[in-house]
Amino acid sequence: MPDPLDRVRQAASARGLDVELRERPVANSLPEAAALLGIDPAGIVKTLVVKRADDTYLFALIPGDRAISWPKLRAVVGVNKLQLPDPERALAATGYERGTIVPIGSSTEWPIYADEQIVGTRIAMGAGAHGYSLFVEADDLIAAYGATVADISQQLG
Repeated sequence: MPDPLDRVRQAASARGLDVELRERPVANSLPEAAALLGIDPAGIVKTLVVKRADDTYLFALIPGDRAISWPKLRAVVGVNKLQLPDPERALAATGYERGTIVPIGSSTEWPIYADEQIVGTRIAMGAGAHGYSLFVEADDLIAAYGATVADISQQLG
């Protein structure tokens, strides 16, 4: 299996997606990663791997200053049950360790649901490897992967 960063680069290139991979110190939290990158936490998008009842998955892209809204996501996906898998299942589903997960170069191309708040922004997200962030125009990512854009987040807390 190729290096995770190479997987990301190759997958982005195959889709004509312009990404910037930036090395940074390993962060222990999303706010810490945002500070290291000199951006607002909202500028980091969390890629959450979500398991469906039939053991298939989807990616939910959520702004770093917000949380997933389970009722909203279930309504958009059209299912009654969704859950976050344990780290081993997330790794098996994507080929990436939790904290580095990105839909680009995932070992399986699961459907992507992007929160409407990221539209029109340049976002930072996992890059497939610890100590790196990936920057991409959200609209380009959404277009390249045919992501579904919807209101799927809520305020933290």
